Amino acid sequence: MLGISTTCCSDVSLGTALHRITGVRGIDFVEIVSENYHMLDEYNCLLHLETLEEKGLKNVIHAPFSDINIASLNERIRRAALDILFETFEVAQNMGSLLVVIHPGHLSPASMKFPKAYEKIHRRSLEEIDRYSRKLGIRVALENMPTFPILDGRTCRRIHELIDGTELYVTFDVGHLNTVTQNFGEFVELLGDRIIHVHLHDNDGTKDSHLALGRGNIPWEDVLKILPRSASWSLELNSLSEAVESLNFIKMHI
Repeated sequence: MLGISTTCCSDVSLGTALHRITGVRGIDFVEIVSENYHMLDEYNCLLHLETLEEKGLKNVIHAPFSDINIASLNERIRRAALDILFETFEVAQNMGSLLVVIHPGHLSPASMKFPKAYEKIHRRSLEEIDRYSRKLGIRVALENMPTFPILDGRTCRRIHELIDGTELYVTFDVGHLNTVTQNFGEFVELLGDRIIHVHLHDNDGTKDSHLALGRGNIPWEDVLKILPRSASWSLELNSLSEAVESLNFIKMHI
């Protein structure tokens, strides 16, 4: 399944974004990044679902991530972060979403000073997320992060460690990994069937710039061969024209 993320229309309302994206031929779903102008809630979600269903499209929800830290040592902040995620899970249940993408926790001055506490709290949050998602009957996929000092979950081994002991899945962000190890084969080999969603975008290996496919240095001919076909593939670009360009790129190379 191929889809387009609403990141390409982040400067307009969600209604306008969906109107533009659903006009693109050859996609199976839209990934709604529930942030800012595109925030989903119990009041607007069914209206946007109707827009998608009229075009015969499914949906994926990317949970809010700005200012969200499930590994915060401040319990009030951690609790608020989980509450926001759980509300998103409920929206996903109402919309019949294929899955929900979430980010790992991230480091702070406090957690850098107390790494054992950070690990314990991070684990607790992921276990809570696992239990609540199973209760609702939705799939949640943890995304690998790009290179940046405070970000966690940057390598396949760290993602494997974070989801160990849970039934959480994985979102494989190819562009993010290109800024870290560039070892795409290792990521797919280690995480295997846990990968149910893929983010596709390009960069030069130093910055998470979300370029159109083929405009960076990712070896797409090799990468596209190893990506799991059972996973949904989402184009996460800065503009709709780049998303369409990348959609055509994929169709030429698979």
